[in-house]
Amino acid sequence: MNWLQATQIFRPRLLDSLHGYNRQKLGQDIGAGITVGIVALPLAMAFAIASGLKPEAGLFTAIIAGFLISALGGSKVQIGGPAGAFIVIVYGILERYGLANLILATAMSGVLLFLMGLFRLGSLIRFIPVAVVIGFTNGIAVLIMLSQVKDFLGLKVNSMPADFFGMLNALYSSLGSINMAALLVALGSLSLLVGWLRLGRRLLETRHQWLSTIPGSIIALVFATAATSGLSLPVDTIGSKFGGIPATLPSFHWPAFSWDSARFLIMPTLTLALLGAIESLLCARIADSMVDDRHNPNQELMAQGVANFVTPFFGGMPATGTIARTVTNIKSGGTSPVAGMVHALTLLGVVLVAAPLAGHIPLSALAAILMFVAWNMGEWREFWLLRQYRTPYRITLLAVFFLTVVFDLTVAVEVGLVAACLTFIYRISSLSRSEPVSPAEHPSLAGHETSVQAWRLYGALFFGAVKLIEDIEDKLNTPVLVIDLKNVIYVDSSGADALMNLIHTCRKKQVQLIVCGLLHQPLDIARRSGLIEHLQEQLEADLPTGLARAVSLANKPDR
Repeated sequence: MNWLQATQIFRPRLLDSLHGYNRQKLGQDIGAGITVGIVALPLAMAFAIASGLKPEAGLFTAIIAGFLISALGGSKVQIGGPAGAFIVIVYGILERYGLANLILATAMSGVLLFLMGLFRLGSLIRFIPVAVVIGFTNGIAVLIMLSQVKDFLGLKVNSMPADFFGMLNALYSSLGSINMAALLVALGSLSLLVGWLRLGRRLLETRHQWLSTIPGSIIALVFATAATSGLSLPVDTIGSKFGGIPATLPSFHWPAFSWDSARFLIMPTLTLALLGAIESLLCARIADSMVDDRHNPNQELMAQGVANFVTPFFGGMPATGTIARTVTNIKSGGTSPVAGMVHALTLLGVVLVAAPLAGHIPLSALAAILMFVAWNMGEWREFWLLRQYRTPYRITLLAVFFLTVVFDLTVAVEVGLVAACLTFIYRISSLSRSEPVSPAEHPSLAGHETSVQAWRLYGALFFGAVKLIEDIEDKLNTPVLVIDLKNVIYVDSSGADALMNLIHTCRKKQVQLIVCGLLHQPLDIARRSGLIEHLQEQLEADLPTGLARAVSLANKPDR
């Protein structure tokens, strides 16, 4: 492979975006990047804390992964970093396998993501049904909100379990330890978030519209931190819980993981990779619709892979494309991956300069922000719209939702995909049909109904529709049989095998078989399977020709 071929396989969107790049675009990207960096600051810390990690893990992820995803990715405006969708997964892996194996699983998922992009599998993510995506997205949103009840109420919980019923039991057992100060801070923060969102919409119509660009999360954090410090409220803060955030650059750390436990990380790795791929490519598609662009899904997966392989060894967590920050980037005027790189550098500057101030942020305020994010993350309207869809769609969505909440995301996606596949097979098989050819359509058949039987097949002749051929075999009671395949668009190996069985049945019963209209893919599979050799002189170009031959055979004296 030469250099030119390599650049076609791995070609970051940044290279194309720099063509015609000017000072005006640079100014727009710097402004957008700084805005997104401010938005990402509280979210990165909140996602890390909710995942059972230290707050700096989220910041380091946003810095390192955010920079790499923008610099190497296939979208010009997508922002990468820690995401709410990973909270439940990361917390579960951390609880079960420990930090060292979480690092290993994240790095392994990075390798898998890179290979998915390298082997051009990015487009396959689009085949995941919408019902499955909505189901697990809403399920994750519920789990995120449930996981934040502890800090929202200021409960004293020694250890929060990762499973649904365990969380409910732990929360119920500790309801008597509600911290009213933490609850008031959380409610105040949540009120500010909702109020600022509504106010921002009104400000867009005034000369003060620039105020709407200030993130509501920052407003809530500033007021919550000021109230907590000024009034000396007895609530947990980042400083009291984690000892603050180090004002240093992340350093490389090789984990002391155990190979005995690492062999159990295949499913967590697959879950992280699959979720990361789905989340990033869905986000990229949303971004495309907003900026009238088209991303490269395979390049995006390779960039996600590099970011997830590198970041965990520097104290980070899994990363993916983030919808909220990407939308903020677009609305703030971001035009190229430079904006995402500036966002990462902005966070780096904040960590190096203002890290000590983060120690005063109350955890209840971060819990309120996460609940707000989770609520906006869920597509709750889809539950109301379920009545408009068919039963298979409803069952798939609800099954994935409940399985995600009650059991596990991996189980939910597996069941959802199986259900979607079975539904698809059923629907496609129902579209495939056969119908007899009547003398009214073809007068040449008149008077030969007892000697010539003709069938026309439609749709796909695959493993789910071979019964069409079997039904024709069961009704075989004439000396001549005509099968018209002109309207068959696809034949698989099972379909070819069913046709082969029909040939053998006709030979046993001494029935003359004529096959018409074998074209395109059905003709190709007939050649490759050897079916064409068994048909030989039994093929005709179209149904009228085949019927004429059938009538001729039926009129022979020996018949």
